Amino acid sequence: MTDPLDESIRDLGDVPSIEVISRAAVMLLSAAAERLGLADPDPDNSPRRDLDEARRLITGLAGLVTATSEYLGPHAAPLKDGLQSVQRAFREASAVPDEPGQGPGEKYTGPVY
Repeated sequence: MTDPLDESIRDLGDVPSIEVISRAAVMLLSAAAERLGLADPDPDNSPRRDLDEARRLITGLAGLVTATSEYLGPHAAPLKDGLQSVQRAFREASAVPDEPGQGPGEKYTGPVY
């Protein structure tokens, strides 16, 4: 008898690359939003806000989305929009905003205003 749990687990080798990339990007995007405090009613006073962590996540997301956008097809535009949203939110949350082109991930995406 097979375990029903085994049937619900997909072998990573069976998952299309676009799905793996998209899931990774969504995870990075969600984590960045959390670190920016965007999941809380008052992001400025969020106990989860950590701009240093958000910077790292946004930069990782920018690298992934930029490097793979040609393969993402219809998924590219929403992921790029999400990336720009967290980049802008980071700029707004910073007490001293980075110079244009120096913000998180901007070395991959170009300046975000």
